[in-house]
Amino acid sequence: MQFEQIRVERRDEVALLTLHRPERLNAWTPRMSVELVDAIERANQDRDVGAIVVTGAGRGFCAGADMADTFQSRLDGRDPGEDTAGGEGGLPRGLDWVALVRESKPLIAAVNGAAVGVGLTMILPFDVIVASERARFGMFFIKMGLVPELASTHFLVQRMGFGRASEMCLSGRLYAAAEAYEKGLADRLVPHDEVAPQAIALAREIGANPAPQLRMTKRLLTRNGSATDLSEIQRSETRLLRECWETPEHKEAVRAFLEKRPPKFS
Repeated sequence: MQFEQIRVERRDEVALLTLHRPERLNAWTPRMSVELVDAIERANQDRDVGAIVVTGAGRGFCAGADMADTFQSRLDGRDPGEDTAGGEGGLPRGLDWVALVRESKPLIAAVNGAAVGVGLTMILPFDVIVASERARFGMFFIKMGLVPELASTHFLVQRMGFGRASEMCLSGRLYAAAEAYEKGLADRLVPHDEVAPQAIALAREIGANPAPQLRMTKRLLTRNGSATDLSEIQRSETRLLRECWETPEHKEAVRAFLEKRPPKFS
């Protein structure tokens, strides 16, 4: 695929994806989501990539859906593209963003500016959100006569708690980076110039761990994060633990520990 609205780079073992519509604060379009999916799937298939970082070009991370190219087009009777009318949450038909993110290699958001609307909901299921001190976060759906999408009413409650998530969604207020971090929405708060470097460094640290076990751990977190049946949670963990016992990654980790050397995961 020819990338028009994102940029894809390799920083050693990290895939860096940059939303690239800086003149529109990287406002979302159906084309952007298709390009992101393609780039993530390519990174997932590349054995040399350990983790993925997503950031924005210019002053913004993502200013939500492009008002003219999405909402106005739909009001004018035209689909914004990629059959969003037939998709989930206004995304193109056949694109399950949440499933892709949760089944992917580790994903880290480096939020360098405003992340509102879909610019926020798209990263809520990411593994880590690193925020610049200049970042801003908003669930503006109520202000637009809409409701949230992309399972954000689940992930926002997981990250912030019920009361804080309710306030954010029902008020439609814009949150500064420090408040978002204090309330649990962002996982790290860093100086603006450090947001991409720190996210990439964290991606390297995470991606250095064995890839199959990273995916397994993500699967457990996805399934068990809101589960209440503790017996079933333990059973699901045990099933994967037994798989791990037979993997070359586990065997190499044990050998490396006993031999007092760093493990070498393929």
